[in-house]
Amino acid sequence: MCVAYPGKIIEINGEFAKVDFGAGTIRDNILISLVNAKVGDYVLVHAGYAIQVVDEEEAKKTIEMWEEMTKELDEEQKKRDLYEAIGSGGNE
Repeated sequence: MCVAYPGKIIEINGEFAKVDFGAGTIRDNILISLVNAKVGDYVLVHAGYAIQVVDEEEAKKTIEMWEEMTKELDEEQKKRDLYEAIGSGGNE
């Protein structure tokens, strides 16, 4: 199954961004060249690529749905699933 997860762009360096996915999860090196995004925008990220800009309300709804779907999982499994969805990039 392919999953994209929303995050907020907090810094841009060329074609790459630092994205905050909440709950202490910040990833570097998210490729944003496929979308027209700026700092403060929410983007859907899959496999290390921002694939779509979404508005904040839609992003928050998606995060709520993710939380509902994963409420039975322990925190470590939630992190593994999130990292699998968003792909490559360094942790902060």
